[in-house]
Amino acid sequence: MTRVIVTTTIHAPTEALRRFDAMPGWTLVVAGDRKTPTDFRLERGRYLAPADQEAMDPQLSDAIGWDCIQRRNFALLEAHRLGAEVVALVDDDNVPYEGWGEALCIGRPTEVRWFETELPAFDPLGATDHPHLWHRGFPLPWVGRRDYGRETRATVVPDVQADLWDGDPDVDAVCRMIYRPEVRFDPARLPVASSKPAPFNSQNTFVRGGLLRDYFLCPGVGRMDDIWAGYAVQALGAVVIHQKPSVEHARNPHDLVRDHDLEAPYVGSTCQLVEALAHDPMAYERFLPQRARDARALYRRHF
Repeated sequence: MTRVIVTTTIHAPTEALRRFDAMPGWTLVVAGDRKTPTDFRLERGRYLAPADQEAMDPQLSDAIGWDCIQRRNFALLEAHRLGAEVVALVDDDNVPYEGWGEALCIGRPTEVRWFETELPAFDPLGATDHPHLWHRGFPLPWVGRRDYGRETRATVVPDVQADLWDGDPDVDAVCRMIYRPEVRFDPARLPVASSKPAPFNSQNTFVRGGLLRDYFLCPGVGRMDDIWAGYAVQALGAVVIHQKPSVEHARNPHDLVRDHDLEAPYVGSTCQLVEALAHDPMAYERFLPQRARDARALYRRHF
């Protein structure tokens, strides 16, 4: 099985990237940006310098723009070129635990805690031992209405395995401002899944290679690029589970006010997107700005 790890960075190789680069059975692909050190080197993996990305598709490069995390779309394209059957999206501030990537559930029957909800979406963090938290991208208006009373066991075959993260979890800026969380998730409460779509990020997530054509991290949508991409592939039928933590997240410095400013404009539109996708899986593009639609079309030409 061809397995590829993809990420982007503006830093010199971090401890996390060195560990991912040495991961047996995986190939690391890192997409750089204009701020990435020009002497960036990997021992085993592939580094896509800005010039490499321009050579791959100059129009797509222009449409995405620079100084943004969406440069990792070029690493996704490289994973597709390599024939990846499973792609792991990671961040360069996630230090993998021993055994990371070994307990893959992609394409395999997996028993989960299964939740039914009347809400249009399911928040996986509320089902953990830290129920006061909510996942980034779960709409704020629905947080107070979460209900985990209808729980059963089920067996699913996941297309996406979103592993959680010990340390500083991926919650939105409002949640982080209120709680300043530092957590250890109880693995006995995971994995979880639901009949409704759930937010998942591109921080420590395994995706079936066949989803890559529809999994594009759109520019121009604040901090919703990975969240909206996740909702879009679920509308097309992708099955998602949230699994026990497999990394320690030592978060890079963030300005929480700036994070909030990038998230706030999309609170209402994320609600509308999730509701629209439930009725029309092709509604996604109506919610994207023209820049994102153009970039997405250019990306999809490679498949």
